[in-house]
Formats: sequence, structure tokens, C-alpha cells
Amino acid sequence: MKKDITNYVFPDDLKSMSEDELDVLSYSIRDFLITNVSATGGHLAPNLGVVELTIALHMTFDFPNDNIVWDVGHQAYVHKILTGRAASFPTLRKYGGLSGFPRPSESGYDVHTGGHSSTSISLAMGLAEARDIKGENNFVVAVIGDGSMTGGPAFEGLNNAGMKRTRMIVVLNDNNRAISHNVGSLSRHLNMLRSSSSYLDIKMAIKRKLSSSRGFGEKLLHGIEHVRDSIRYAMVAESIFEDMGFSYFGPIDGHNISDMRDILSGVKAIDGPVLVHMATEKGKGYKNAEKHPDRFHGVGPFDSITGLPKTEHEGYTWSEECGEELTRLAGADKRVVAITAAMTNGTGLSGFARAFPDRFFDAGIAEAHAVTFAAGLALKDLRPFVAVYSTFLQRAYDQIIEDIALHKLPVTLLIDRAGNVGEDGETHHGVFDISYLRHIPNMRVLAPSDAVTLRAALIYSLASGLNPIAIRYPKGIVREDITTLSLPEKPPSVAEREARDHSMADFLKLSKSRVLREGRDVTVFSVGCMTETALAAADMLAPRGVGVRVVDALFVKPVDEEQVAYAIERGTPIVTIEDNMLAGGFGEAVNSILIEKNEPLKYMPRVLNIGWPDEFVPHGDRSVLMGEYGLDVASIASRIAEFIRDKAVAV
Repeated sequence: MKKDITNYVFPDDLKSMSEDELDVLSYSIRDFLITNVSATGGHLAPNLGVVELTIALHMTFDFPNDNIVWDVGHQAYVHKILTGRAASFPTLRKYGGLSGFPRPSESGYDVHTGGHSSTSISLAMGLAEARDIKGENNFVVAVIGDGSMTGGPAFEGLNNAGMKRTRMIVVLNDNNRAISHNVGSLSRHLNMLRSSSSYLDIKMAIKRKLSSSRGFGEKLLHGIEHVRDSIRYAMVAESIFEDMGFSYFGPIDGHNISDMRDILSGVKAIDGPVLVHMATEKGKGYKNAEKHPDRFHGVGPFDSITGLPKTEHEGYTWSEECGEELTRLAGADKRVVAITAAMTNGTGLSGFARAFPDRFFDAGIAEAHAVTFAAGLALKDLRPFVAVYSTFLQRAYDQIIEDIALHKLPVTLLIDRAGNVGEDGETHHGVFDISYLRHIPNMRVLAPSDAVTLRAALIYSLASGLNPIAIRYPKGIVREDITTLSLPEKPPSVAEREARDHSMADFLKLSKSRVLREGRDVTVFSVGCMTETALAAADMLAPRGVGVRVVDALFVKPVDEEQVAYAIERGTPIVTIEDNMLAGGFGEAVNSILIEKNEPLKYMPRVLNIGWPDEFVPHGDRSVLMGEYGLDVASIASRIAEFIRDKAVAV
């Protein structure tokens, strides 16, 4: 029978629970997760897979005196439940509520704010070395998995910790998946270890026999290590982790609390780095997630019985539209190659992967490798398109500069999830890409505002063949054509769509913006998805007698200087609107042009830059965040009205 887990006093109650009580607890936690995440959305399948593993860790170690670092952090829901936060789960990922990732501001059990993968080993090594320098004696545990071991930083941490012989414990949660199936030779190596059940069976049998004798203590542990050394070469190929200086134990059933406790308790005595390999099943205990772990990796609210979304999205997402157009282009041009970093489904490339498996590459969680790999393809006259989420592309910043831009290579960066992404919060908001790309020489940055301009940007990028191009677009549903906002949206015919797309692609060759609305009182330059917001704000201001000229920038770099010059000539105030940080953003690019042109003109129009402030924006529903930070339609309309009436100071 399941229990109300909010009634437990965790983690102390774990220490005294029987095996039967732990089984009930595991069932109750899974039921709790399904009930709550189906209501709020969140990362379900990864957390269903680590229920017993998290329980075993909290039973074996003394957190928070000991430190636990969760790689990425999206697998920490069970950890949150066991550290007194179960009652807050109805607020999960809501504005002002419980975060979907570890947050030290929520609990002393959370060591670090995590959100990106493959960093836990390095962070844990830092904690362990600091402990030793300060003469302390706690344990440091890094839990890594769900594909994170494919990332380069994980191996940088392994290499350094193995060389330094840092006393720390790495728990590898091996569920054979990132969001989709894991890729690469490491995945094959782990699969080989997982299949070597005899290795674990012999070791565990001898360990149980030794443990029945009294007074062994460390001799027990040495006995385990002797068993490992004596059978390893007969049973399985050598573990790569031992070659890197780690004592390796596993694979262990990550759903058997007793076995995990035995091993974790034993490795505490090892004076050096240890890696414990746990084999788990992503989505365990919920048939829908077991069958479709990729679909239930990160979900919106859904029906817990059927597993179906509570609200079906109407129309294509930006990712789907991009993937479909890229697949069409690949069918007509054999030079087109698509690359992603463990985000095949998320970036809309599943169809491309099925249609052109020889020209599709999943690099694993290795964005830097993906970008430089694309550079190599471009050097041989192919046309690589690299689809990566905005915040994940930050990890490849050096490669964008050194390997692509410096060499003027025709690589296209498809920057998915650009702008505020809502519930995933600070670590996932794509509000920095304009700032970190705009200043790179040879780089062109486009921000399409609808499906027409998105498809045209892809066509333009393929046809140009000159220099790297970045195309940024947001999460969510894309409108076919924002110039018809006042009309019912209907899909164009194939012929109409192709004619319109190619016409727009020809227009993009001029590096020009497009004027979508005329008005006498203020000129608004809008970027990407904020153009629809600007048009709606203009509609709201029209009855109040305010005429707004709306310019869809299309290009973040280069900025259409002719349109800026025209705004100066008209003598109207200028407003810029972008879904990016103000610091280093599009608004600053416009400001710099105004300064340059001010010298001969001796006139500087008043300017209001609207975007995200110089702070990390928290998690919450996107519409709520836009309202809280003054980026929704009503707020922007009010800010423009006040600004042109001289009641606001230029920002």
C-alpha cells in the first residue's frame, strides 16, 4: 500500500526502514511523481529511474554534511522529496515555486545550481580538494548519467581527479539514454559492462560470504578488490575508468537498494577516486514512460492514465518547421548535412535522421565537438547545419570563433529555444545568444519572425555559401505569416508557399529589414518573435491616437542602417524590442549606429531599449515572466505610450 510521503521525516526515517517499507516507499514516490508531474509538467522519466538509487544514497551518506552533486540536476526530484520539499511539488516549475533543478536557495542539501550536463565530476573534485585543504573529512558524491558522460567536461574531470587521486565517489547512473538513445563508443563500452552480469554476480557472492565473518573491516574491501582484479580480465574487457585512475565497481542493479548500500558503504573506505556503475531503467514504474522514455524525459502537463498531453498544440513548432524545411532542402541538395548534440527530437530533426541517415550526425552531449566537426565538413564543401539549443551552444563559443568564423566557413547554426523558455529557468533561458554572437567577425545573425521568414532564412543560408550564419528562433508554436495577423490563419498551397519563401530568401540577400506597419509617432525595431508582440502593441495604441511604425529587423547582424538613418530623419523616438539580454543585445547595436551618425547630424533621437535586464531570470510560465518583466503586449504598449509622452527616461 502506498504511503503519503509528505508525512515522513526525511532523510532520518530512511535509516530505520525495513526492506518492505523501502519497497512501499519506492512505490509511493513513483506514484507521487506521476501525480504531480502530470499536473505541472517537468522531467518525469529520468526521476522515475533514480528512485531506489536516491534512497540508497541518502541511507548511506550523511547529507548535507556530506556533499552530493547532481549532474544537470533534472534527476534531483527524488532528492528534493527526501529532503523535505514534497509538499512544495504542486508549485514545481511555477513562478516563485519549486525549481526543476537543484537550488541552494531552496535547501542546504543542494550544493550548487545545476542545469547543464557533464560538470558534476569537476565540481565534486573542487569540493573534495577544498575539503582536504581545510582538513575536513566528509564524503563528496557526484551523480552523473542520463547521457552526461558523453560530454567532454566529464572526461576532463575524470582525467584530473584520477591523476590527482582525489578522494571522491562518482556514481554513474547508466540508463543507456540521454533524451534519446545514447550514441558513441562510450555507450557501447557501457553496454558491454552492463551485459557482463557474471562479473557482478561473482563479486557480490564473494562479498556476501566474506561479510558473514567477523572482524574483516578493511580486509573485506580489499577482498572485493582482489576478486575484481582476479576475474576482470576473464569476464569483461577492462573498464576505461580504471585506466583513468578510478577504482571501478559495477555494474550494479540500480533498483536494488540493498546491493547499492553494500557497495556504497564499502567504497567509503577507499582512499582515492571511485566510480560506482549503476544500471537503471529510465521511466521505471510507469508503463508510458518505460515505453517512450524520450517523450517523457521532459513533459508538459499530461493525463497520468493515458500519458497524452492535456493540451495538444495546434500547428507546427518552430523546431518542427525548421526540421521539415531542412529535410526538404536536403532532398534537393546532397551537400546538406544535419548535426545535433543529443537533441534529435527536441530540435525537430527526427524526420531528417530517418530520411538521410548518412547525412545526419548526433554528436552526443558534445556541443563543442559538434561545431568543430561541422567545420571539417564545410572544409570539404558540404553545407552543415548544426541544431542546438541556445544555452547549450554557449558551450561551443570558442569553436564558433576559432574553427568557423575565423575561416569564414559556411556553417549554419540553428539556434533553437532562443529567448525566454519559461519553466526551465535560469540555466535554460536562451537570452544570451545575440550578445555572444553579434560581436564575432564574419558572423551573420538572423532572427525570423514567422514560418515564412524561417524557411527563407534556411534557403538563404544554403544559397549564400559565404561565412557562418546563425538563425535564432524560440520555443513554441510558429505562425505561418505574421503579416496576416488580422486574418484567419490558413495553410498556403505548396506552390504559394514555395514562391513566397523564395521571394523572401531573395529579399534576405539584401540584408534588409522589412516595414510591417507605418506610423508617425514612434519607430519600433523588433527582433524575431517579438515582432508579433510589437504589432499587437501597435494595434493597442492605435485607438489611443499613437501611430507606431513597426520594423521587423530580420537581421540582428548586420543591422539595417538605412532604416535607422530613416528613423533619425523622421525625428521620431526609437524603441527596440528583443527577447535577449539588453547587455550586448540588438538594442545596443542600434544605439551604436545612432552614436556614429550623431556626429554629422548633431542630433540624437530618444531611444528606449526593451529586453531582459542584467540579471538571471527565474523559472515560471513564459507568459507570466513576460508580464513580470514588462515584455508582454500590454506592458510594451504602456511603456511606449509613456516614453513618447516624455514621461520615461531612455534606458
